[in-house]
Amino acid sequence: MGANPAHSDFDIELLHEIGSRMAAADPFQEVLNLIVEFASTVVKCDSCFVYVLEQDELVLRASKNPHADCVDRLRIRLGQGITGWVAEHREPVAVPQNASQDPRFQLFNELPEDSYEAFLSVPIVSRGRLIGVINVQHRQTHTYTRRQIRLIGTIGFLVGAELEMARLESENSQLALKLETRKLLERAKGILQRDLGIDEEQAYLTLQRQSRQKRRSLKEVAEAVVLGEEIRRGSQANQ
Repeated sequence: MGANPAHSDFDIELLHEIGSRMAAADPFQEVLNLIVEFASTVVKCDSCFVYVLEQDELVLRASKNPHADCVDRLRIRLGQGITGWVAEHREPVAVPQNASQDPRFQLFNELPEDSYEAFLSVPIVSRGRLIGVINVQHRQTHTYTRRQIRLIGTIGFLVGAELEMARLESENSQLALKLETRKLLERAKGILQRDLGIDEEQAYLTLQRQSRQKRRSLKEVAEAVVLGEEIRRGSQANQ
């Protein structure tokens, strides 16, 4: 039997849309959200998760359904559960019903979707490297067609390089922020040591105490100390 023309047109339009949207999507979270959007469009699923490989663990980074307590926190080891198996073997797994009965399945109490019937898990691979895993689930029994599995796999292939690039850029930004914060803390500690006649540890504890009392981050407290010093110097220079 020949391919369904309607399906072919939809597939072409979807792939074109993915390409054009990815070209404009730079931030890491935006790329993740697009993966969820496109995967959900392909299979009309009740749930979609995107896990990203970080060091030797898969970290849940995006979800179709709100999971504030799990996103960016839930971690899965390679080989753990169906998701970990897919990451380890770089092969898709489609379970049309009784997903929790699959011998590779592992229950995560934080995710109510683990009670759903059908489960499809597909690796995200770029240039031979595992980037992450896309999971889609259905509350009721659902047979994932070969076309759907291939489309999800194609989405993973198309977005893999973009996702990896966005992740690296995000990590670089976070590293730059950490370095900036560290420099601010060192300056603030030095100012407190000089002005209060205390040692480095006491200066750090003072910043921590101010952070708790004022409900501000350490970076914000350090910025205030440094700003106060700069204002004082400016005032003295103008006298």
